[in-house]
Amino acid sequence: MKKLFFSVVFLMLIISIAHAQNSLPKGETQFNVGVGISDYGLPVYIGLDHAISRDITLGGELSYRGYNDTWDNYDYHRHVWGISGNANYHFNNLMEIPRNWDFYAGLNLGFYSWDSPDGYHGDHSSGLGLGAQIGGRYFFNDKIGVNLEFGGHTEFSGGKIGLTIKL
Repeated sequence: MKKLFFSVVFLMLIISIAHAQNSLPKGETQFNVGVGISDYGLPVYIGLDHAISRDITLGGELSYRGYNDTWDNYDYHRHVWGISGNANYHFNNLMEIPRNWDFYAGLNLGFYSWDSPDGYHGDHSSGLGLGAQIGGRYFFNDKIGVNLEFGGHTEFSGGKIGLTIKL
């Protein structure tokens, strides 16, 4: 009977350690950097997320990409700059996800400046973009992890992958 009791206590201890709270505690910030998936070039991004509660983060992001586009038999080099904000709900507490994982979903709003050379009359102009995302992170230790996100907006039409560092 004592073995069963201690086995149950040990199992509960392990479960409580493995099922921790949100990987970004309220008031803390994390830095994100990586590359995106797009039909036009390879976007790069940097951003910050700040936890305003145990389940919600607000963030901002800067992005850039350059690519070549052909229009009327001419090659044009285009640049796209973006600045966006996001809000994410993290499912760690709701679903009792292990501490080294972070799953989230949210919305983003950004402004994108498509810079084209004179004579270019193709698609895509500057303006606002609204989108939604779903993503996850895996942390190797208390500070460093990888992130993968799907969805997006005008800048990252398919998603992005990168590195996360807790500050």
